[in-house]
Amino acid sequence: MPGDALRREPLRPLNGKRIVVTRPAEQAEPLVTAIENAGGIAVRFPVLAINDVEDTRPLYGIAGQIDQYDLAVFVSPNAVRKALDILTAQRPWPAKLRAATVGKSSERELARYGITDIIAPTSRFDSEALLELPELQTLNDQRVIIFRGNGGRELLGNTLKERGASVDYVACYHRSLPQADATPLLKLLEKNHLDAFVITSSEGLRNLLTLLGETGIRLLKQTPMFMPHARIAEEAHKLGLQCVVLTAPGDAGLLAGLTEYFF
Repeated sequence: MPGDALRREPLRPLNGKRIVVTRPAEQAEPLVTAIENAGGIAVRFPVLAINDVEDTRPLYGIAGQIDQYDLAVFVSPNAVRKALDILTAQRPWPAKLRAATVGKSSERELARYGITDIIAPTSRFDSEALLELPELQTLNDQRVIIFRGNGGRELLGNTLKERGASVDYVACYHRSLPQADATPLLKLLEKNHLDAFVITSSEGLRNLLTLLGETGIRLLKQTPMFMPHARIAEEAHKLGLQCVVLTAPGDAGLLAGLTEYFF
């Protein structure tokens, strides 16, 4: 009947698929919602814990000096939130200070603080893509401050130094291995009740394998692992994972990759 066609349920390409979202809890909900809207069952299992740094004195100290910089780089949404919650409580963001970041989520976070003059890539979302932008090619005598978590890659800062910048770092959050019980996840894996994992960082991938242990690693080898960056996929292959699916960047890329694979 024609009326029946009008009453059909909307297309749900991930119908019934159980997909493990390993993003930090603070960043997982948009992807979780997208998976559920597509009919999937999102299983939250954060593999990175994001905590405040114990020593916040450098962040408070930089508030009085921030207008001396030419460029402020934020490596993630966490860096934006953790840094600007403190900085903007001390003083307004300097109108002439440009911000740079690597992803759409970080751009949205910066906009929440009223910062809209942002240097950011429009396709690939990583340090390499940011460094390809024309605004960052010549930085003679410019002062750059990078807000980041503990440790991390040195590519961004080192390259900016090579291009003439003076670079300072401020750690504004701390990444760590969560104190998580992986037993429920292992039971689902053993029963073949998990259809895919979404992995969004190399550190998160290593943490996942640590949390699951040898039994989990064996079970994971044939489980589809969706990753939005070639660097993460390369790490997965090195660690012995066999069903690695590289997607386009961001939540949209991950959802498109999941949909193409399962539908």
